[in-house]
Amino acid sequence: MKYLKQVFIIFFISFLGELCNLCVPLPIPAGVYGLLLMLVALCAGIVKLPDVEDAGRFLIEMMPLMFIPGSAGVIEHYKEVMRVLWPFVIAVLLSTVVVMAVTGLVTQHVIRRKSGRWTE
Repeated sequence: MKYLKQVFIIFFISFLGELCNLCVPLPIPAGVYGLLLMLVALCAGIVKLPDVEDAGRFLIEMMPLMFIPGSAGVIEHYKEVMRVLWPFVIAVLLSTVVVMAVTGLVTQHVIRRKSGRWTE
């Protein structure tokens, strides 16, 4: 029952993200709205971390399985992908480097701030 409640909370916040996507005329995916809503709920104490932690861990462990349909879709459109292969590869490589750099910088910032070595 505990896991069912946790999954319900996560899915309900995802549903709210879908509603935000329908109501707010910005080109932001519903998943991003859902993540922001979950962040606000956790920071505000509306949702406690233990209320969603176990189900969240399970979903993160299962995340690689969620890439299979996307990968199958790319294979299905093989000819179209081959026409734009080099721009696609360059975009993927550049965006991967940018995401890794930003993630590293933010992580260092948070670690320094939490450890009290913040110098600003």
